[in-house]
Amino acid sequence: MPRAPAKADLPTKTCAHCGRPFAWRKKWSRDWEQVRYCSDACRRKVPALAKREDEPWQRS
Repeated sequence: MPRAPAKADLPTKTCAHCGRPFAWRKKWSRDWEQVRYCSDACRRKVPALAKREDEPWQRS
C-alpha cells in the first residue's frame, strides 16, 4: 500500500482571516482553489459584508 506524502510536501495557503498557513487536506481536494479559511471558526468570524464583496453571485 502506498504511503501518503509528507505534510511538508503538500500545498499550503494563508488563512484570509487569521493569517496562519494551512496545508491541503483530502476533503478539500475537489475545491482547493476556493478554500480561503483554515477552519470553520475563521470562516464564521468574517463579517457578512466582506463575504458579499468577495462572492458577487450571492447578492440579492
